[in-house]
Amino acid sequence: MAAELHVELVAADRKVWSGEATLVVARTTSGDIGVMPGHQPLLGVLESGPVTIRTSEGATVIAAVHGGFISFADDKLSLLAEIAELSDEIDVQRAERALERAKAAADASAERRADVRLRAVTAVR
Repeated sequence: MAAELHVELVAADRKVWSGEATLVVARTTSGDIGVMPGHQPLLGVLESGPVTIRTSEGATVIAAVHGGFISFADDKLSLLAEIAELSDEIDVQRAERALERAKAAADASAERRADVRLRAVTAVR
């Protein structure tokens, strides 16, 4: 059996995803980071962006994450997000409308959130 790490992706309102993985890629304030089993312990601040989880079964899970923290020690990875949605939960038309509204209102924060949601969906396709 390949080495794996236990991953918990939790949003402020719910547990979004939990399971075993071989690789997790997330965006932090220091840049993108890939975490594999045996990685050095870390604590970082998550930036808005897609999080990619390669499961132990070989599947890929993508989530849109908006802020939070990442913590890793003893092959346990915690992603504690302010907001997180799995790509298959995202309503593409709603996200596209939100992006257009944010652009029209010049709301950079809302535009970033909508863009991350759309990137999470397109990363799967």
